[in-house]
Amino acid sequence: MFDLKGKIALVTGASSGLGVQFAKALAGQGADLAILARRQEKLDAVKKTIEGMGARCLALKCDVLKNEDIKAAVAKAKEHYGRIDILVNNAGTARSKPAESQSDEDWGAVIGTNLNSVYFVAREVGRVMIEQKYGKIVNIGSIHSSVAMASSSLNAYCASKGGVLMLTKALATEWAKYGITVNAIGPAYFPSEMTDAVMGNPNFLNTVKTYCPMGRPGREGELDGALIYFASDASSYTTGQLLSVDGGWTAI
Repeated sequence: MFDLKGKIALVTGASSGLGVQFAKALAGQGADLAILARRQEKLDAVKKTIEGMGARCLALKCDVLKNEDIKAAVAKAKEHYGRIDILVNNAGTARSKPAESQSDEDWGAVIGTNLNSVYFVAREVGRVMIEQKYGKIVNIGSIHSSVAMASSSLNAYCASKGGVLMLTKALATEWAKYGITVNAIGPAYFPSEMTDAVMGNPNFLNTVKTYCPMGRPGREGELDGALIYFASDASSYTTGQLLSVDGGWTAI
């Protein structure tokens, strides 16, 4: 049920962090990859890793804030492989600023990367999946799709990830008739390039111990099961859902 052999997966934000982990998890189940990010050198390194696992991998430079980049990358992936079966909408960013002093630029950068790009990438890939009458879309939300956090100024991030949850539900209801499922994963805090600055902060680790019943951040590999479930036919009757992988954070 979890076998992805013969499937083609497109992963955004795949040059570092969770994007690399997701690409490796998909390749480990037999999928071939198209990986997208802005940094070609890092993408090329990930491509070598994926190919070393025995999977095919196409590395495509793409800035998800530019619609022309998105359209070109999706078209190249479709031309190269002939289809796209799985989309992992992973590209993301975070800026922590008090609402009263946050600039328009900061707000726009977070909403643009975390929410707008999720829609625009899903729209382009969705057109391919509608033609196929099959597709598995996995959006990367957050625990902050559901809850905020008093000790940090994550207003833009929370708004963007809350939007991802509702976009997931909306696309799921629109595209179910085409054989497309749309779900989201809601990670708590995992080691990545984006979280490096806070993960080494003792005050933040105390916050994790306070809010997370398991008392620790996530570990590499602990998102793989959720991803493979949503990406595979094991989730054929599951759509419009957010699966929180958070050590119990959102259970409180």
